[in-house]
Amino acid sequence: MTRAAIDAAPDPVTGGRTRPAAGGATRRMGRALRLLGLQLVVPCALLAAVWWWTGQAGSFYFPPASEVARYFADLWLFDRVAGDVLPSLGRMFAGYAIAVVAGVVLGTALGLFRWLRTAADPVVQFLRALPPPALIPFALLLFGAGDGSKVFIIALGTVWPILLNTIDGIRGVEAQQVEAARSYQIPATARLTRIILPAASPRIFAGMRTSLSIAIILMVVSEMVASDNGIGYFVLESQRSFAIPEMWTGIVLLGVLGFVLNWLFLVLEERVLFWHRGLKGNSDA
Repeated sequence: MTRAAIDAAPDPVTGGRTRPAAGGATRRMGRALRLLGLQLVVPCALLAAVWWWTGQAGSFYFPPASEVARYFADLWLFDRVAGDVLPSLGRMFAGYAIAVVAGVVLGTALGLFRWLRTAADPVVQFLRALPPPALIPFALLLFGAGDGSKVFIIALGTVWPILLNTIDGIRGVEAQQVEAARSYQIPATARLTRIILPAASPRIFAGMRTSLSIAIILMVVSEMVASDNGIGYFVLESQRSFAIPEMWTGIVLLGVLGFVLNWLFLVLEERVLFWHRGLKGNSDA
């Protein structure tokens, strides 16, 4: 028997062919590496261009990137983590957690009951149209200048994408599934937790991802008013004292935090909604 015939022979255990499977894994690995390379080309090219331009521009407002990198290492790797980064993240996660719980609970109720949704719609549309920064004076009167006012602003501004996506997700559940579960006398709690919420979870996660970026923005804005620590406070104080390299380090840090948090959220979403990715893959095929 020739070597080609041996390689093409069915596997005695699986009945399949072993070499094509290995070749498929190699192709997938190569495709992933090419995709990663494409994703790195533009950021690296942009960083190189900024590094070169700021190095020879001699601008007070755009200091050399090498100087910004040196200040970044001094400030954010050791010096100001406990005093600014951790308080900012604590406020942001607290407000975001409140928004997730409130948005999912209220959105589920409004999505399930049409009469409640109709009655609450004017209030929801009015409140979500209010710019959260405009409520900072009210939050300061209500909670003072501490963390409570900042958490309130973050929660109020981030709840709406979660709430509205939850409503749409609940309303988008196929009625045949719910009716079939009801005909089999499945309890209402089980229908909610086993059928309705899982079916709506892709839309809920989409709202949560949008709200995460809004939470970072509101964290910075809330810390620029009546605050004595946090990343937003540091950026504003650096600008007021004309410490331009330090100001840019805070801006870069916010971009890095946004990138990392979004990546972590996508990893979590991939693990929680693995079944949804599989269904999409099957439907696309």
